[in-house]
Amino acid sequence: MKRIRALMVAGLLLVGSSFTEGHAAASIRYDAAQRVFRIDAGQVTYAFGINGDGAVQTLYWGSRLAAEDALAVAVPPKSRSSFDPPGANTPQEYAGWGGPITVTPDLKLHFADGNRDVILRYDSHRIAGDGLDVRLRDAAAKVSVDLHYSVDPDTGIVGRSARIENQSTQVLTIDSAAAASWNLPPAADYSLRYLTGTWASEWHLRTRAVTPGATVLESRRGSTGDENNPWFAIERGGEWNESHGRVWFGALAWSGSWSIRIDQDILNQVRITGGYNPFDFAYRLKPGESLQTPVFYGGYTSNGIGEASRLMHAFQRQRILPQAPKPKLRPVLYNSWEATEFKVTEPEQERLAEKAATLGVERFVIDDGWFGARNSDHAGLGDWTVNREKFPNGLKPLIDKVHGLGMSFGIWVEPEMVNPDSDLYRKHPDWVLNFDGRQRSEGRNQLVLNLAREDVREYVFDVLDRLLSQNDIQFLKWDYNRNWSEPGWPQVAPEDQQKVYVVYVQHLYDILRRLRAKHPGVEIESCSGGGARVDLGIMGLTDEVWPSDNTDPSDRLSIQDGFSYAYAPAVMMSWVTGSPNWVNGRQTSLDFRFLSSMQGGLGIGAKILEWTPEEDATAKHYIAAYKDIRATVQQGRLYRLLSPQERAPYSATESVATEGGQAVLFAFLRQGQEAQAYPTLFLQGLDAKARYRYRTIHGQVAAGTPEVASGAYWMNHGIDVLLRTDMDAAALVFERVGN
Repeated sequence: MKRIRALMVAGLLLVGSSFTEGHAAASIRYDAAQRVFRIDAGQVTYAFGINGDGAVQTLYWGSRLAAEDALAVAVPPKSRSSFDPPGANTPQEYAGWGGPITVTPDLKLHFADGNRDVILRYDSHRIAGDGLDVRLRDAAAKVSVDLHYSVDPDTGIVGRSARIENQSTQVLTIDSAAAASWNLPPAADYSLRYLTGTWASEWHLRTRAVTPGATVLESRRGSTGDENNPWFAIERGGEWNESHGRVWFGALAWSGSWSIRIDQDILNQVRITGGYNPFDFAYRLKPGESLQTPVFYGGYTSNGIGEASRLMHAFQRQRILPQAPKPKLRPVLYNSWEATEFKVTEPEQERLAEKAATLGVERFVIDDGWFGARNSDHAGLGDWTVNREKFPNGLKPLIDKVHGLGMSFGIWVEPEMVNPDSDLYRKHPDWVLNFDGRQRSEGRNQLVLNLAREDVREYVFDVLDRLLSQNDIQFLKWDYNRNWSEPGWPQVAPEDQQKVYVVYVQHLYDILRRLRAKHPGVEIESCSGGGARVDLGIMGLTDEVWPSDNTDPSDRLSIQDGFSYAYAPAVMMSWVTGSPNWVNGRQTSLDFRFLSSMQGGLGIGAKILEWTPEEDATAKHYIAAYKDIRATVQQGRLYRLLSPQERAPYSATESVATEGGQAVLFAFLRQGQEAQAYPTLFLQGLDAKARYRYRTIHGQVAAGTPEVASGAYWMNHGIDVLLRTDMDAAALVFERVGN
């Protein structure tokens, strides 16, 4: 940012070069006369300006404006009374806590001399391609904040982050630091949607009115957590609809403790501030040091919450995932946990692999129990050496067997944790998060290694690097099965110990980046006792996520539906497991289990050696059918036709291939009611003038349904599937006929 001032000459208009991706274009412009910045991308315009006080103020965020449309000069809101002087409620892009401000600041800090006042004003900027950097500065306090804006030309989603630098001669401590704040126009009819949950019950969609005061979504758990997820959507008008309505939405790319706060002030202005969780937060900066925040992404659509989800899905596939813009399709996977749990042996795993291969499985994964003294969850975690009693000749014979069967090989790890009953802990009891002289609270009989320590970071990288270098492994199922407690870091000065909340996650990301660079053929799944670590930060370094340990196919309809509001089916793994289900004892047909799981990345975790020949044939049918529709399901446009939220009896989804040639319809009936007919399903996203032929994967449709009809017919007349019994399901494929 030292070059920024040189690039901004008074009165000069700096225009970023337009660029395209697919059929979209984006531009970033600065109007020097009006002192207005404008970002145009996809169907969105985002604009802010420099007001008369030098503050950087949000001007507009909404549907794309015409290029010639002028935006007004930024003017701070007028004072309502002496209690709210000018500047107190200005919708700033990034506000410091100082002067008369009464809104939630993005940055709060204190200096060694006792000063806690910081007033950030425009200093300079730089535009380059799809990026904009704006420097804010408190000249007297000698603090600078570099705001970075990126934009996706296809979706119009804007990414924002901040870099805070101490340019003074004294130490300062950051008490709270946001990545960004998003400001919405004044109104009294906003409502908020967000996601909540707990273990085995993740991804519940919640709705509440935005009213004067604050709503705080957060995790204080050290990781993303499942109590809340760092995603939000806000709608104007109060009536949520899948296909119409103005929706602002966003997600924070951070896998540690986080906070998103939604405020409505006395002027009915709504402000969404997201970043590091301020609880127990303190980050000391010596002169010349800086802190980089995570990225807070935000988007807008006038076409309802369904389109907001589709924009997020496309953005994740094209911009976030490691293999973007063309992520690989998720292979059909088998995981051995339910079949063997900790009783892992080489002969049993080989028999499972042989059976899985006959079904059409493409990836075989051995779960927990292959290493150290790992015969239960009480011991062995941290000792990442192959158990020679279970695998006398190491993993190579099993890996060779799996590869010889035409499948890739994966393995379970939980490298951030340690059992007290392990060689690693006995050698390095100081390596865990702890406070000197205090208790060490266990969760699942394990403690959390302090990845903020350089030696721990290197140990974790080295053991995983060694595992991958010595064995021909294509996949890691990376688990994380507890929250933090006693988050101390005794090896550093007391005033620096709270940096652990930032440095731990930075080191986690560093390990993942280095492993991917050294082993580019290895794919990774993020798992945290289910869906407790799913966010755009971890997704940028992993290929798939595990939404929930709950594999009951009926519960999964709600879990997967909630997941889809924020995250793409391209990363959502879903397994077929046993019946009755281990979570709740519910019995369901193998048909229902497969169809529920085929809405994401298909996996199998059942005791397949106990399946009958009829069950084998059923599995082969669905796996073959899934491979034919996989690209559409994982990477197509998702339409939620019937919502299973709040235990609704119905659920239906439709996925449409990006080029429009194929659509896949899934329909589910959890519970029949009084002989009522299943609702008519109206497809979406088809070409109205094209003709589509349907075929069934499973289920029946009403008599008289035409085999071929126009897209307009399927979207307006609809189709009736015949579902009547409890836990019944159907799946249909629609394929375009001709050009």
